Amino acid sequence: MTATDEPHVLLRTEGRAGFITLNRPRAINALTHPMVLGIDEALTAWERDPAVETVVIDGAGERGLCAGGDIRAIHDDARAGGSASAGFWRDEYRLNARIARFPKPYVAFMDGIVMGGGVGVSAHGSVRIVTERSRVAMPETGIGFVPDVGGTYLLSRAPGELGTHLALTGTPVGAADALLTGLADHVVRSVDLPRLAAELTRAPAHEVLPGFARTPVTPGELADQREWIDACYAADTVETVIDRLLDSGVPEAKEAATTLLGRSPTALKVTLAALRRARRLDSLESVLDMEFRLSCAALSSHDLVEGIRAQVVDKDRDPRWSPPELSAVTDEAVARYFGPPSTGDLGLAAHTP
Repeated sequence: MTATDEPHVLLRTEGRAGFITLNRPRAINALTHPMVLGIDEALTAWERDPAVETVVIDGAGERGLCAGGDIRAIHDDARAGGSASAGFWRDEYRLNARIARFPKPYVAFMDGIVMGGGVGVSAHGSVRIVTERSRVAMPETGIGFVPDVGGTYLLSRAPGELGTHLALTGTPVGAADALLTGLADHVVRSVDLPRLAAELTRAPAHEVLPGFARTPVTPGELADQREWIDACYAADTVETVIDRLLDSGVPEAKEAATTLLGRSPTALKVTLAALRRARRLDSLESVLDMEFRLSCAALSSHDLVEGIRAQVVDKDRDPRWSPPELSAVTDEAVARYFGPPSTGDLGLAAHTP
């Protein structure tokens, strides 16, 4: 069997642990629908297996755990007016909810790049480990999309308006800021992850982690920026957020405003509305139900296809958003994203235990 013939999800059990390895290293382990189903099947088997006490998820290759969903496939499906992406999201979001409620320790090695769907299969786990190499982000507004996989749930619960800043700009964070914003629990040196994995085959996570956990090598940036972030992003509209950023006199705030002005205006307004709603919803399942509506609406939008084209397909980095200005994105256009999709709602909250 050649490397290209290997399954995209590698499963094995050793001692007390079951291991899930995402195995598309050339694509930074971007998730496909079969990969989501494979992870779910493994969790079903191991939930019932008394020999498996801990589940560990990691990514093959040197670049990261997972760069997100397979957005090329989403681009092609959206252009064709298909429904495959909605089916993918339906199963992916169900998996995200399952991970959050998994009855055994679910240990995520969030080493390297962890973005979008990669956050979904890691940051809802019970033991979330980042390293000095971690770059964690929800960068969806840059492709005309909205943070999903429970991203608006996680970011809406970060301290102050830090999550609003990260969701709108898509800024990646390192280990220290992942801890601060609640996206991770522990820092372990990247070089120590194989030894930690070996220890997890012999003993529970809560017993072995103290021997590996470290303080972040590099200090975070967000704690020192809380004052201007909280003041600027507390605004009710994206336009006011940008005005406050530009008027703050803080160089980092001006950089954030410049970033926002390059993002999809529609995606920014929908994301801000989604974050505010997510903050009021009482469960991850309720937020995932909302995000499913947003994702399905985005599938028929101009900006998602155009954003992926510019960033991933043609790589000209020059998306032509429609409408191109924030002022042209109406409240009615934003509200459309929150309506029930033609394929039917996800309905996770209705079945929450």
